[in-house]
Amino acid sequence: MEATPGAGPVPGSWGATACVLTGASRGFGRSLARLLAPRLGEGSVLLLLARSAAALAELAAELRGGGTGLRVECVAADLGSQEGLRRATAALREVLPAAPPGRLLLINNAGSLGDISKSFLDLTDPDEINSYFTFNVTSALCLTSTALQAFGPRPGSSRTVVNVSSLCAVKPFKSWALYCSGKACRDMMFRVLALEEPGVRVLNYAPGPLDTDMQLLARTKTGDPEMRQFFQSLQEEKQLIDCTVSAQKLVNLLEEDTFVSGAHVDFYNI
Repeated sequence: MEATPGAGPVPGSWGATACVLTGASRGFGRSLARLLAPRLGEGSVLLLLARSAAALAELAAELRGGGTGLRVECVAADLGSQEGLRRATAALREVLPAAPPGRLLLINNAGSLGDISKSFLDLTDPDEINSYFTFNVTSALCLTSTALQAFGPRPGSSRTVVNVSSLCAVKPFKSWALYCSGKACRDMMFRVLALEEPGVRVLNYAPGPLDTDMQLLARTKTGDPEMRQFFQSLQEEKQLIDCTVSAQKLVNLLEEDTFVSGAHVDFYNI
């Protein structure tokens, strides 16, 4: 078990694991995949989901080349569409029942900002709003319930579900009505899972202000001038967090496994 961020992983230290990661093709998800892969033991399977088939294939080739014999599967799907979500859930039903029995780890990382140029009063189009929640909430619920059913409760196995959350789940930001409400909804959704399923470990992890394309959008497209300046200052004052640094903190949390199931844990509070 790692004690400090940056320490080298013990190859296969997590044993035989079925790991599912959404939003895996870039940013935080890509960094997380690179940290997780060496820890997955013999017979493990890593199922990567994202919209970009090319980026997924490139990442999968890199991870397969690690010499661990890890089985890496990719599903290129738009989780905001019915067809994409059906493709993703079908993959879970195919892969997970035959996956190694030791451990299931599902990380719900996929997400989007929505149109942050708009204020609350600008959000009048139900199709836009429903599309946002389909991708950011509905897909996470459907994928999680499907994964837990497909893997099933197995004697001696562990099941862990991670929701990549945000400070926005607990604090309102002007111009971010969709994002804040989506993140708050997901946090509560997974708190209910923790309550209903005590045999499943559930974590809402807020990774902090990451240095990603999403943060670039935040500091250039946020409609509220004060909020836009706030995001600009994070970059100017070098307060953005490297994806790998935050991903390592999440990996440490999972290895220590002492968090309260259903808890919201922020990068800065670890």
